[in-house]
Amino acid sequence: MAGWGEAERASLSLVGTRGDGPSGAGAAGLGTAVVLADLERMTADEMEHVFLGVLGDPDAAEEVRLPSRPESAGVARRLVLSVLAAWNLHHLLEVGELLTGELVANAVRHAGGRMIGLKLVRRPGWLRIEVRDSSRALPCLIVAPETGRYQSGHGLRVVDELSDRWGADLLPRGKGVWFEMRTRDRTTAL
Repeated sequence: MAGWGEAERASLSLVGTRGDGPSGAGAAGLGTAVVLADLERMTADEMEHVFLGVLGDPDAAEEVRLPSRPESAGVARRLVLSVLAAWNLHHLLEVGELLTGELVANAVRHAGGRMIGLKLVRRPGWLRIEVRDSSRALPCLIVAPETGRYQSGHGLRVVDELSDRWGADLLPRGKGVWFEMRTRDRTTAL
């Protein structure tokens, strides 16, 4: 994800930044390239309409870029619900929606950047949802030894308890925080 960060260049071929050249061909019928200012003016419904097709293609493995604002958590949750339903992963709808909301809320609250990325990847037996931001500060769970209970990071505690695994990766500019859940794909034979 080289170049990701405050340069605010979109990572999608569908959604380019003005000045990107031919790749900035427009977003799902918007007719012009989308820049941060455009995204910030879009309603949650407009963003969902623009980005659903990008996330819904399991072969594309693209990310969508959303403004780092509280409303983006709702957009991300609805996008995840729509994609999981399209992929017939109905048993993961509630958990996927909840955990996506937690990761987006953490990115909006703690990262300090202007954009966040959302990416869904499906491979045999697994679903991975990742939220990327421009901060290199990695999240962690802190367990107090005397009580064995979590002191802070309640959102991450939920991610830890409900996902099959989760983690964070440093990227060239920022980080990606992700969780994975097992799927009941019929294609996975043991």
